[in-house]
Amino acid sequence: MTQPENPPVPAPAPRKLMRSREHYVFGGVCGGLADFYGWTPYQVRLLFVVSCLIPGPQFLLYLVLWFAIPNAPRRR
Repeated sequence: MTQPENPPVPAPAPRKLMRSREHYVFGGVCGGLADFYGWTPYQVRLLFVVSCLIPGPQFLLYLVLWFAIPNAPRRR
């Protein structure tokens, strides 16, 4: 007696990195990164603020990400 075959489970849709419209404070970059990695927007913003205490191009990187990451589509 053969066992019935289970139907194949569809693969989850790949996540896209997009700026958030729901967790928008200044450009939606931190909210979008939080959605992509499964973190809270608060954690990403806190990490960004703490990283600003270290010398480096954090603000420049934020501006580049703001223009490079597409905006999430509007929800209806």
